[in-house]
Amino acid sequence: MTIRHRLSCDRGSSTVVLAGGLVALAVLGVVLVGSHSALAVRSRAAGAADASALAAADALSGLVAGSPCDRAAATAAANGVGVSECLVTGAEVTIEVATAFGPFDVRARATAGPPPVPAPPGGRVP
Repeated sequence: MTIRHRLSCDRGSSTVVLAGGLVALAVLGVVLVGSHSALAVRSRAAGAADASALAAADALSGLVAGSPCDRAAATAAANGVGVSECLVTGAEVTIEVATAFGPFDVRARATAGPPPVPAPPGGRVP
């Protein structure tokens, strides 16, 4: 085989390489958009959990009327998620919210209540 024959056998190979490169770029684009969308859904769920826990803590402390879990559910619904768990422990409320991202279930949890009692200066109890 001569060099001329070998070079003539490569006709169309650049088209195959270009098509493979375009497919790889398209797959990379889909993966990047999907991962950024998942992060956005996770952030939205975390914000909704925080807001719902604060609303429930307000109801528990008596600042607003209503049941803590009902207030949390209303706030979660306004943020486009649903409450999957509402746990009232003393003066604290823990809320878990869930939303769907395609076939996946995205969950976030938040706790709200009064601030912790600060330690006395020097660590001594009066």
